[in-house]
Amino acid sequence: MSSSADILYSRGRNDECYTPRYVVEAILPYLRKDFVYWLPFDTEESEFVKVLRDNGIQFVSSHIREGKDFFKYEPEHWDAILSNPPFTGKRAIFERALSFGKPFALLMSNTWLNDSAPKVLFKGHGLQLMLFRNRIQFNNQRKITFSSSFFCCNFLPEQIIIIDK
Repeated sequence: MSSSADILYSRGRNDECYTPRYVVEAILPYLRKDFVYWLPFDTEESEFVKVLRDNGIQFVSSHIREGKDFFKYEPEHWDAILSNPPFTGKRAIFERALSFGKPFALLMSNTWLNDSAPKVLFKGHGLQLMLFRNRIQFNNQRKITFSSSFFCCNFLPEQIIIIDK
């Protein structure tokens, strides 16, 4: 049986991809001021932490390196999940997110839509997507070969929102 660390972080070290500020800013208009957002894959250096703090949005952040494993830890009070999870182990991550019955927006590769997992997981839950016109350049890399979107549940006012960036 794999540990959470094995599921969350691939041995190839491809899962620590840092989200650019503009991506977090794109979802800001859809955040509720009366919510506390759980950022379960974020440290103080995260743009999610910085942008939410800069905009007066309440949040609690956590990270496996702090001993706060997403599969075992849950903050005492939170209303919605927002983050860029590791792409490895995505099915388990989305299963856990859906299990709470609360809204979430998690950044994920669009190639996952080729898999049956999101179709099975989101059936009856209403998958919402925030699509970006261009590929997100994680870690300021210029050779990202895939597009990513926020995969959401009960988070956006529409099923599909397209961001012109």
